Amino acid sequence: MLISKMAAEGGGKEMNEIKTQFTTREGVYKLLTHSEYSRPNRVPFNSQGSNPVKVSFVNVNDQSGNGDRICFNVGRELYFYIYKGVRKAADLSKPIDKRIYKGTQPTCHDFNHLTATAESVSLLVGFSAGQVQLIDPIKKETSKLFNEERLIDKSRVTCVKWVPGSESLFLVAHSSGNMYLYNVEHTCGTTAPHYQLLKQGESYSVHTCKSKSTRNPLLKWTVGEGALNEFAFSPDGKFLACVSQDGFLRVFNFDAVELHGTMRSYFGGLLCVCWSPDGKYIVTGGEDDLVTVWSFLDCRVIARGHGHKSWVSVVAFDHYTTSVEESDPTEFSGSDEDFQDQIHFGRDRANSTQSRLSKRNSMDSRPVSVTYRFGSVCQDTQLCLWDLTEDILFPHLPLSRTRTHTNVMNVTCPSVGGGGSSGTAPVANNPGTNGSSGANPPASSLPATLPRSNSLPHSAATSASTSSNSKGSTLDSTVASSVSKFATLSLHERKERHHEKDHKRNHSMGHISSKSSDKLNLLTKTKVDPAKTLGTTLCPRMEDVPLLEPLICKKIAHERLTVLIFLEDCIVTACQEGFICTWARPGKVGLLSSQNQANSPSGTVV
Repeated sequence: MLISKMAAEGGGKEMNEIKTQFTTREGVYKLLTHSEYSRPNRVPFNSQGSNPVKVSFVNVNDQSGNGDRICFNVGRELYFYIYKGVRKAADLSKPIDKRIYKGTQPTCHDFNHLTATAESVSLLVGFSAGQVQLIDPIKKETSKLFNEERLIDKSRVTCVKWVPGSESLFLVAHSSGNMYLYNVEHTCGTTAPHYQLLKQGESYSVHTCKSKSTRNPLLKWTVGEGALNEFAFSPDGKFLACVSQDGFLRVFNFDAVELHGTMRSYFGGLLCVCWSPDGKYIVTGGEDDLVTVWSFLDCRVIARGHGHKSWVSVVAFDHYTTSVEESDPTEFSGSDEDFQDQIHFGRDRANSTQSRLSKRNSMDSRPVSVTYRFGSVCQDTQLCLWDLTEDILFPHLPLSRTRTHTNVMNVTCPSVGGGGSSGTAPVANNPGTNGSSGANPPASSLPATLPRSNSLPHSAATSASTSSNSKGSTLDSTVASSVSKFATLSLHERKERHHEKDHKRNHSMGHISSKSSDKLNLLTKTKVDPAKTLGTTLCPRMEDVPLLEPLICKKIAHERLTVLIFLEDCIVTACQEGFICTWARPGKVGLLSSQNQANSPSGTVV
């Protein structure tokens, strides 16, 4: 590799030296070399033409106290190990399960955390040829293979996830730009599925499967143009964020199958997406070498971060370092110990962080300080950490900017109150103007007349906990009849909306016919010219939004980075050579790991 050769020759040595530790305000993060996971032979994998290495974790709650399990793919191989993290050195000689596939490669995987036990786990694995396999690596069983004959989709699986709160439903995205909702209890049929339109909107459509008996897929989503690279469910499971090769972030109300808001990259495709712990912000990364922060409440870009020199492959929030500090300790309702946990970094668990963020949302008048920590890794082999603070989230804007923001609220976010329209019919706005998506307003919609400030309503996170269990009951029970009922309802609402649409204001960037005869052609007619989105709320210019600088930006691998996961005691990264690295958080290095580290080469602290 050219960079490694330059470092060996002394050219740009400091810049290209691989770091084994780095420092933030919390302290020093240290690479635990003896906690590295890889193929048993520890030989770097020749990654030419291979799919990215991915990592999934699950806790099986066994009585030994060491319930963490790790799954990772390297080339044609899939491994399942006990993950010892910062406690003990990795033992690669004893994988719980190992699988080698022929003719296809694993591309992604996801555990069902609801059903995991010490005796059994449900692991979904997506493949480069389009299939999805359900396996139990503890029992070493393969229970089902979905899309086995590739009759549903022949393209590579890009992302697979269990639907939050469900033991049987899962969602699969493909490089074709389609997503499919499956139920593990149903078969895929012996013929190609036939579909009927359920709902359609700006650059997306959703179809149900026409069949005499219930079969997979339950739903087919077609989203944007080009590959659908990744999706992520919101913390409450109600919303779905999708990023595509066409450069768009699209956020959907998953249950209602409606578009909530959109954003476009500064350049090229978007490759990765994640939600903040309270569901108020979404971060994306992609081919523009930037990380972009998008407000779910405001439906607009609020900041960009520049630190990488190549495509950003993964973004993730650190739930354990995201902090809430209350300015008046006497107003805190809880024990002194709880309060101390609240104001110190690295001592809060993810669920308490989310609950405190929700608490903050109901105390608008009380001074609080919020810092969201997120990270990103990139094909440039660098790890970046970022802090999103209140000076970025809630700057004091001049009146002219406030007026602009009010206009954005009117045309970007779903309308408040509905205004007599049902809100479920296809909308005829050009997406380049960021027109209303036609989706029902979520619980977090803001009054359109309010400027952005510290006193904005925060109903989204507070309502999230009460609705988090709705998905399992809505989607999991009698899925076929629910979809059928929903389809009938939406068609009725389309008729009510049809007359109202004829009076809808045509935006300056062009009008798309909304006649019912044109519905099937809506996707092709709503193609957005990227040049026309620059400078709009879809894609503001660089000078129009704050530019974040990374807290740290360190080269930590020889090959491109493909994994970034924040755990309570450590950060986990992985590169395309097949090495999964554990970085101990400050003060979290175990005794055995400390002894091992003492015998390894010292790293560079910058």
